[in-house]
Amino acid sequence: MEKLATRNICMSFGKKEVLRDISVTLGAGEIVCLLGVSGVGKTTLFNIVSGIARPDSGSVFLNGREITGQAGKVSYMQQKDLLLPFRTILDNVCLPLLIRGMRKTQAREKAAGYFEEFGLSGTERLYPHELSGGMRQRAALLRTYLFSDEVALLDEPFSALDAITKASIHQWYLGVMQDIGLSTLFITHDIDEAITLSDRIYLLAGSPGRITAEIPIKAQKPRGPDFSVSDAFIACKRKILGLMER
Repeated sequence: MEKLATRNICMSFGKKEVLRDISVTLGAGEIVCLLGVSGVGKTTLFNIVSGIARPDSGSVFLNGREITGQAGKVSYMQQKDLLLPFRTILDNVCLPLLIRGMRKTQAREKAAGYFEEFGLSGTERLYPHELSGGMRQRAALLRTYLFSDEVALLDEPFSALDAITKASIHQWYLGVMQDIGLSTLFITHDIDEAITLSDRIYLLAGSPGRITAEIPIKAQKPRGPDFSVSDAFIACKRKILGLMER
């Protein structure tokens, strides 16, 4: 089932054409990656999908209904965790529920019910500065999920983490996404990360940015830490590098 789709998105800023004819789809429970170098228009596309920006032409659909230019329909997590330093982790995570009008007691109770699943047990009363980078990202992901449990847009969510922490959180992320079935479209310029996490990868390249390839990742999930040194992983990486050099 198709949860999210863009159809023929085009976008310019002044005389500079940024995106041309972008059509991507996201199925129910899928993790799909937009892979491309910096400056190719990935974040611009996310701003359009989230309703922050309206394209010059083209449309965005959620569950078959057009949502072009409508903010608040999908959740959007940017590169920084943006946790509020003066709020506890529980109250940071509660924010989407409070914004929707849920009473604080109810919101706290609902959010707290996910802390164990997201590996955050014991952090409820802590403040952001008391958490590691990986734990802060877990909290930000839970907050994103509570904003919308249908579709999440993640803009390079793990880019600020060191390599060892990133590898650990990748394994955690795959596990929790399998449990909750959240349909996720994410941006990265890290080829290894794209292959590790994705069901499908769209290559975004050129100026203006265009979809130049769609690559399915057929390896079954959950993918263990050995996947990154498997023949299937290496073959996929070679394919992507070859396509990006064209």
